[in-house]
Amino acid sequence: MSEALNAIRSRIAAAALAAGRPADAVQLVAVSKLQPWDHIAPVFDGGQRVFGENRVQEAKERWTPLREQIELRLIGPLQTNKARDAVAFFDVIETLDREKLARVLADEVQTQGRAPRLYVQVNTGQEPQKAGVTPGEADAFVAACRETYGLAVEGLMCIPPADEDPAPHFRMLGAIAAHNGIAKLSMGMSDDFETAIACGATSVRVGSALFGAR
Repeated sequence: MSEALNAIRSRIAAAALAAGRPADAVQLVAVSKLQPWDHIAPVFDGGQRVFGENRVQEAKERWTPLREQIELRLIGPLQTNKARDAVAFFDVIETLDREKLARVLADEVQTQGRAPRLYVQVNTGQEPQKAGVTPGEADAFVAACRETYGLAVEGLMCIPPADEDPAPHFRMLGAIAAHNGIAKLSMGMSDDFETAIACGATSVRVGSALFGAR
């Protein structure tokens, strides 16, 4: 069993308890993107069953033999020409961020009869190089996903600017979620997941702290 996995699980539980939440309130998403299998295997063997991938094709190549044993989340930007494969292969898509993608996903859900759980990505720092709707656009976009495209938005996701205190960004995401009746918050990574849990994260995306450097 992976010592790193045990350590991360313990830190997540401790952070949840410190925030007055149940120890099991926060789900660990192991970010396996770009990792070699010999890094992933001890974590998988240790019982981890929720994994995050950035690219549809890489995920299919890595996880097809084990697909029925895991929950798989797409946490990287999704191009519309990959939407068909993403709907077919992933349990959760965390990077819904524009109306064109919402429309294509809605069409694929209807065609395939399969509906991955959906998170809207919010660009809390309004960084031009990052995907995500701006905070000011978030309410209208969530409404459009629900009312125009018939998509059930389960959660929100963010990646705060690397050079800023993440806590205000996490609190902002929580406020947008509360305003829209959204319960799930995917926020926090290797360097800041305990802060995210204090701010209400329901899942944290941990890669390097779990698998080591790529």
